[in-house]
Amino acid sequence: MRHHIGQTRESLTPQKALEFLKEGNTRFCNNLSYKRDFMQTVTETTEGQWPFAAILSCSDSRVVTELVFDQGLGDIFSIRLAGNIASQQAIASMEYTCKVLGSKLVVVLGHTSCGAVKAACDGVEMGHLGSLTKMIDPAITAETETTENRTSGNKKFLDNVLHNNVHHQIQTIVGHSQIIREMLEKGEIGIIGGIYDISTGCVEFFDEMFDLESNLESVSKAGAV
Repeated sequence: MRHHIGQTRESLTPQKALEFLKEGNTRFCNNLSYKRDFMQTVTETTEGQWPFAAILSCSDSRVVTELVFDQGLGDIFSIRLAGNIASQQAIASMEYTCKVLGSKLVVVLGHTSCGAVKAACDGVEMGHLGSLTKMIDPAITAETETTENRTSGNKKFLDNVLHNNVHHQIQTIVGHSQIIREMLEKGEIGIIGGIYDISTGCVEFFDEMFDLESNLESVSKAGAV
C-alpha cells in the first residue's frame, strides 16, 4: 500500500516520519500550510487508512495536531486526552495503530499553559478531574528544583512539570505495553516527546527519540516490565 505522502510501509522509517512532522510544523508556523483537496483524500482513504504517526496530545481546543503538523486526512492517528495522559485506552489505541495500521512513530505532545497540568499543580478537585490529575502527579514529584511556590502561577515550575509529564507518559506507555516495547526493540517504531507552544504555533521536539535500553529502570517503575 502506498500512502499519499509517497512512502510505503516498508520504506518509511521512524526518523523519516519525524521529519514529515517537523517539516509540516515549519510550514504551519510560517503560514505556508499546503492547500489540500480534502474530498479527494476522502475518496483515496475510503477503503483503508495508514496513518504514518500516532500522536497522543491534549484535548485543548487550541492543539489540533493535523493542523499543527500540516497533515491531511489519514496521515495522523490522533489520540486526545486532557493532559496528554497515557490511559489504558490511549495505550490500546497506540498498540492498534502501530501493530495493525503500521504507524512508524508515536509522539507524546504536551503544550504550554496546559489546564490539566495546572490543575494537578494546584491540587484542584472537581468531579472526575482527580482521576486524571493523579496520572500527572508523578511529574510534579519529579520536579525537585523548585522549593517555593510550587503552583501553576510559577511559570518555571509549570514548564518543568509540563516536560516531566511528557517524559512520564512516554515511560508509562512503554512500561505498560509489551507490544510497544517489542516494536521498539526491533526498531519498527520510534517514540519521541514534544511541547507545543500555544503562543507561536511551533513544536519543540525532545533532542532524541526514546531509548529503551537507557531507560529500563524508569520504565520498570512506570509499568510492569
